[in-house]
Amino acid sequence: MFITKDGKEVFIVDGHTHFWDGSPENQSNIHGKQFIDCFYAYHTNLSPPEQLWEKGRFEKYSEDDVYRDLFIDGPDDVAIIQSTYLRDFYKNGFSSIERSTSMAARHPERFIVNGSFDPRDGEKALEYIHYMKEEFDIQGVKMYTAEWNGESKGWALNDPAAYKCFELCDKLGIKNIHVHKGPTIIPLNKDAFDVHDVDYAATDFQNLNWIIEHCGLPRLDDFCWIATQETNVYAGLAVVMPFIHTRPRYFAEVMAELLFWIGEDKILFGSDYAIWTPQWLVEKFWEFQIHEDISAERVGVQLTDEVKEKILGLNAAKMYNIDVEAKKKQLNAAPVQIAAE
Repeated sequence: MFITKDGKEVFIVDGHTHFWDGSPENQSNIHGKQFIDCFYAYHTNLSPPEQLWEKGRFEKYSEDDVYRDLFIDGPDDVAIIQSTYLRDFYKNGFSSIERSTSMAARHPERFIVNGSFDPRDGEKALEYIHYMKEEFDIQGVKMYTAEWNGESKGWALNDPAAYKCFELCDKLGIKNIHVHKGPTIIPLNKDAFDVHDVDYAATDFQNLNWIIEHCGLPRLDDFCWIATQETNVYAGLAVVMPFIHTRPRYFAEVMAELLFWIGEDKILFGSDYAIWTPQWLVEKFWEFQIHEDISAERVGVQLTDEVKEKILGLNAAKMYNIDVEAKKKQLNAAPVQIAAE
């Protein structure tokens, strides 16, 4: 729970976290090293100096680290773990649903674990969606359209094979589709993260929520034009958040654009843990105000405490059917303890 300076309790749902293994032992090839090195570069370039991790810990952190960083030292009440497999780069996958679920099982009241699939796997992808729903009762998935798969260097949300998978997600009640549409990561291709395909998929699958992680950066303008007309498209703030430290005016511009175009009910906080930890992000965000000249250019844009509460937790809670008051009581009755007891 995040407590403000005036004693207000703010419910936090961290919509974009990971439990990954990018260690050399798990890397299949040079691309696995390139990928985690690129993540680490984001970490070192956009974090406050006192928040920097050693490279070894960053590559593979422990279950204890997750609990401590998110819930003990950190302000999260609930964290959504996203799966990203990258099986062409990592022997056991980068962040698999099986490994994350095993970790989260120590404190199931704190975690929601999402799955992932690759439409290019054809019938096996459909079988895997069934498996994830039956075995883990997932509410959402994470899509990585630039992931490599053999000779293929990416896919689009409106590919026919993808549509078959989304039809099955709709049928099974897997409603929350998180999609990486943001900065590229070496060696993936930037164009495979373009946002144009969001427009097709969101139109054709009205029952699904499309959470576009990283807001399409650096394609913010394109994203906003799509998200303002598609009522089921949401903005995930992972990667956007650390600019509050390194480039606060840029962060203000992004937030002002999102609030102007899509509104306060369609923006979700995400720390992108473990690239960044949530405590400093939430603290800075709660104190942050959009620059007056930026706000003046966009009529009606405000970043009030009420708006911040929606972004930090209430919007995601609604999307994932979390009864906030009931969850607070549950968490108060089960205080967090270090995972390895």
